[in-house]
Amino acid sequence: MANHKSALKRIRSNNAKRLLNRYQAKTTRTFVKRLRNTTDKAEAQELFKTVSGMLDKLAKKNVIHKNKAANNKSKLAKFVNSLAA
Repeated sequence: MANHKSALKRIRSNNAKRLLNRYQAKTTRTFVKRLRNTTDKAEAQELFKTVSGMLDKLAKKNVIHKNKAANNKSKLAKFVNSLAA
């Protein structure tokens, strides 16, 4: 167990950040799955805007790697464009 006050505070703040990061990453994965299961092009385009913003935010905060976010956005864009109107 930590002996310094600053170390105890760091443990608390790391845990709080970890929980928030897990929540946001899980929510983003859920939205990606929802987008993948969409067959309507208009709905998919709206969802894609939301999901790409979520991925960018996760990459900016280093929850996921920036290249992973870029790869996911690219694949999802191809999927949305392939949907029939």
